[in-house]
Amino acid sequence: MCCESKRRFLLLYATQKGQAKAIAEEIWQQAGAHGLEADMHCISEMDKYNLETEKDPVVIVISTTGTGDPPDTARKFVKKIQDKTLPPDHFAHLQYGLLGLGDSEYMFFCNGGRTVDRRLQELGAQHFYDTGLADDCVGLELVVDPWIDGLWLALKEALQLQKEKEGMNNAVNAVSSSLSTAPHAVHELKLTSEVQNLKLEDEEAKGSDILSQKLDDINHVAPAKDTEPSLVHSVPPVSQSALNIPALSPEYIEVEFQDTQGENPHLSSLISEGKTFEVPVTKAVQLTREDAVKTALLLELDIAGTAFEYQPGDAFCVICPNNVSEVEKLLHILGLSEKGDDFVCVKVKQGTKKKGAVRPQHIPERSTLKFILTWCLEIRAIPKKAFLRALVECTSDAGEKRRLQELCSRQGASDYTHFIRDSNVCLLDLLHAFPSCKPSFSLLIEHLPKLQARSYSVSSSNLYQPGRLCFVFNVVEFPAGPSRPVSRKGVCTGWLAELVAPLLHPSKNSQDTKGESSSTEKISIFPRPNNAFHLPADPSVPFIMVGPGTGIAPFIGFLQHRQKLREQHTDWQFGETWLFFGCRHQDRDYLFKQLQCFLKNGTLTHLKVCFSRDSSAAEVAPPKYVQDVLRLCAKEVARVLLKERGYFYVCGDKKHMADDVSNAIVDILSMEMEADRLEAMKILAMLREAKRYLQDVWS
Repeated sequence: MCCESKRRFLLLYATQKGQAKAIAEEIWQQAGAHGLEADMHCISEMDKYNLETEKDPVVIVISTTGTGDPPDTARKFVKKIQDKTLPPDHFAHLQYGLLGLGDSEYMFFCNGGRTVDRRLQELGAQHFYDTGLADDCVGLELVVDPWIDGLWLALKEALQLQKEKEGMNNAVNAVSSSLSTAPHAVHELKLTSEVQNLKLEDEEAKGSDILSQKLDDINHVAPAKDTEPSLVHSVPPVSQSALNIPALSPEYIEVEFQDTQGENPHLSSLISEGKTFEVPVTKAVQLTREDAVKTALLLELDIAGTAFEYQPGDAFCVICPNNVSEVEKLLHILGLSEKGDDFVCVKVKQGTKKKGAVRPQHIPERSTLKFILTWCLEIRAIPKKAFLRALVECTSDAGEKRRLQELCSRQGASDYTHFIRDSNVCLLDLLHAFPSCKPSFSLLIEHLPKLQARSYSVSSSNLYQPGRLCFVFNVVEFPAGPSRPVSRKGVCTGWLAELVAPLLHPSKNSQDTKGESSSTEKISIFPRPNNAFHLPADPSVPFIMVGPGTGIAPFIGFLQHRQKLREQHTDWQFGETWLFFGCRHQDRDYLFKQLQCFLKNGTLTHLKVCFSRDSSAAEVAPPKYVQDVLRLCAKEVARVLLKERGYFYVCGDKKHMADDVSNAIVDILSMEMEADRLEAMKILAMLREAKRYLQDVWS
C-alpha cells in the first residue's frame, strides 16, 4: 500500500468507456492542493487494495452500462460483495462516498452505482459524504463538479474524526458517544440534477486546484458585435467575468516517429470484450423508399463456419472506423498530412507528473498515425472540459484562448452545455471554429476516448436462417448547424451504408433480387448477449411486442424462431402473439410487409399497425402512435399481462416512444383493474422485476 500518511484516502473507479476513470483522475489531481493524497486504483485491481481492512475513507466513482449493469471492470467486485454469506457488519468499519454516473434516458438510471451503494450499506458501511448521481442526459458536470467541490471538506472531517478516534484509545466509548452527536460528524450534501438547489458550503473550493483568473490578468479582446452568444462569441456576464477554470492535466504521452515500416495491429487486438469474428456481408436491402424521412437498411452476414452463436433478442457489436475524410482533415489541421502513414511509437512521457501513467490499452504501442485516428480514437466525441482546458495552451489567438477558457470554466457552464454538449460538437468542429488552436498528436491520445464498437439488435433466428445473421439500422444523419459547419452521417451507419452501396445499387429496379451479390466485403463483429430480452422459455406463454420503426428488428427474429418451432413441434401448445408496429408512412417506411406472412401462417396472432404522418379521410382519425393503439386494445393487453401472466417487450427509441408506451401500460392497468395510478405503477414495477416487462431501447 502506498500513501500511508494520515491524509490518505482510497480512490476507486469502475469505468466502461473511460468517463469514471477521467473523473477519478480529476479527483486525484485536485487532492494534492487540499493537502490530501489519493491512493487510486481501478476497482478490478483487487490485489492492490483491501476493503476488509481499509481504515481510511474510500471514494468510489462508478458508471453504468447496458440496461443498468455495473461496468465490466466492476463485475468481479460486485460478485464478491454480493456473496450472501457475508455478515451484515462485514464493512462496519468502512467510511465511503460514492459518485454514480448514468443516463436518465434509460430505465435503470445510475444502477451500477446504486447496486454497489445499496450492497455496501447492507454490509454495514457508512457514508461520510452523500451519494452523487450524475446524469449524462443533461451533462455529468452539473453534478460532478459540485460533488467534487464538496468532497474535500467531507474528507477532512472524516479524516479528523478518524484521527480523534485513534488518539483516544482509552476512552473509545466516550468518544463514540460524543461523535454521534457532533454537529459536523457527517457532511451531508444532497445532490440531484437540479443543481440550482445545491448549497455548497465548502469554503476551500477556491483552492489551487482551480485557477481563479482575475479580470486584470485577462488579455482583453474587443467585444464581439454579436448580441447573442455562440460557440466562438460570449456576451456579458460571461464575457466580463473572472473565470474559475480547471487545473491543467499533466502531459503523460510521448509520440516518437519511427524510421522503419511494418504492419498495423489486427483489429481483434483492440477489443477486450472477447473473441472477434471477421464475416462477409452477403446481402443488403434498403427497406425504405427513397423519399422516406430516414433510410433503413437490412444487412445479412454469413456466420457459417464460425463459432459465433446468438439467440433472437441478443445484440452484437460492429467494429467500425472513423470517416476517412474526417481523419484526413484532422491530419491536415495538425500539420501531419504527409506523415499519416508513418509509424510511431507511443509511450509514457519520462518524468510525467501523472500518477500511475500508462499507455491507454486501446492505443497500440506501434502503428501509423492514420491507424490510431481511424480505428482507436473516438474523434467524434464531445470534448470534455479537461480537454478544452488543455486546448487553451495550444491556442495562440488571445480572443480564441479566452473563449476556450470560458467554455471550460464554471461561469461558462451554460455555454458549454448549449454550444458544445447539446450541439454535439466534436474536435474537428472546435479546430474549425478556433483556427489558431494547434494541439499535438499526443494531446489527442491523452484526451480522446476509445472508439467504441457499435451495438445492434439481431433481426434473425439461427433456426430459421442457419449460418446467417441479420440486422437493421437507420443511417443516422447529423445536419449542419451553427456549431457544425458540415452535415455528417453516423460513424458506423454511414460507414456501413458506404460499404454496401455496391450491393444496393446494381439491382435498384428489381425488388426480388435487390441486394443479392457475391460481394466479399467483410466486417468484424463480436457477440453481446442479452441476458433477459429473449422469448419466454415456455412457448405456451403469450407475449406482446411493441416495436415502431427499426425497433421491430428483434421481433422479426422472434417470429422467425417461433415459426420454425411451430413447424418442428406440431404437438406443442403455443401462446398467442401480438405485434404493435408503427412508422411514418405506409408506402414509404413500412419496413417488413412480410409480417402478413407470419399472420397468415398463424405464427403471429394479432398485428396492429399505425402510420403517424399519413392523412386520413375517416370521420374518426386512426391512431397515430403505438401507444394509442395499445390503449384501443386495453382489455386484451391487460388480460395477457394479468390473467395469463404473459410477457411484454418494447424495442426502439427511448426518448420519444418507450416512456409513452410505459405510461400507456400504467393507464391500461389502472383502468382495467379499477385502481389508482400509483397502484398501477407498482404492478408495472413488479412486472419489470419479474422480467415480464422487458425493454431494448436506445436514445
